Amino acid sequence: MRKDYTDNDLRLEVIKMRMSDMIEEFIKELFDDDDYIEIQRNDLAEHFNCVPSQINYVISTRFKPSQGYYVESKRGGGGHISIRKINTTKSNYLMHTISSIGDKITSQEVDIFLSNFLSYGVVTEKEAKLLKVATSDNVLTVPQNIKDELRAKIFKNMLINLVDD
Repeated sequence: MRKDYTDNDLRLEVIKMRMSDMIEEFIKELFDDDDYIEIQRNDLAEHFNCVPSQINYVISTRFKPSQGYYVESKRGGGGHISIRKINTTKSNYLMHTISSIGDKITSQEVDIFLSNFLSYGVVTEKEAKLLKVATSDNVLTVPQNIKDELRAKIFKNMLINLVDD
């Protein structure tokens, strides 16, 4: 069953996405030259005039180990959160990514990985384009039930070839 969105629903979704982007950018700017920050969830929610769960959402989706962060959250006192950047080499980052992919991956998941790779300087724009094209649905003209499996194999193999020896 298809859900029809009103203009209002779409506006709210865009605002939510923009808010998440702003919160993410703000947190990243807090790092400055440090590899470690501590924040209060409620203070940050108040700063952005949003609910604390919005802060939780941003932290849980955009500050994961696979994206180079270690997060520790403590309850009470407004929700103290410490975030540490994990210093990894390009090769370690790629190998971690390869091992986290599993047997299947969607084109949307590939896009997320590529966005992260570009953000952290793991791949060049040209390499990202090649990875995207090689794993796109336009290229993988196989039955749907094996498309994500084949995409995972191709993506992992290409990433392995980007790992420095």
